[in-house]
Amino acid sequence: METKFIEATNVEAGGFNWGKFMVARFNQEEWDRRSAVDDRFLLHDRGWRSNHIMVVDLQTGEGGIFRPGGYAKADLDKHQVWVCPMFEPFLAWLYRQDLSDLQKLPALVRIQDTRSSMQGYRRAGKK
Repeated sequence: METKFIEATNVEAGGFNWGKFMVARFNQEEWDRRSAVDDRFLLHDRGWRSNHIMVVDLQTGEGGIFRPGGYAKADLDKHQVWVCPMFEPFLAWLYRQDLSDLQKLPALVRIQDTRSSMQGYRRAGKK
């Protein structure tokens, strides 16, 4: 798995939050892996494609596999993960980036358009 650690903050916008994330992409060895039960591809046959990425909140230890280009809020609501206040704005930022080479992404992202919060929360999901 190819990984990139990225921190995100809103401090320069007057906030106080600091998110720590791991962005990951499956490598070829993982794409080639087959099930010991039915000999089908474990990733591809479950609907995952090469444009999917995994994002994990390193503070909460939770995350999900996402297809960039979607709506970050809806994607997080679907997964119902416990997230730090910076996860949604970070995911929205990530969706707008060129993800062809994760190593070219910055180690620190300064997000301007988000409010601060004292604690993380579990996404409620769809009502």
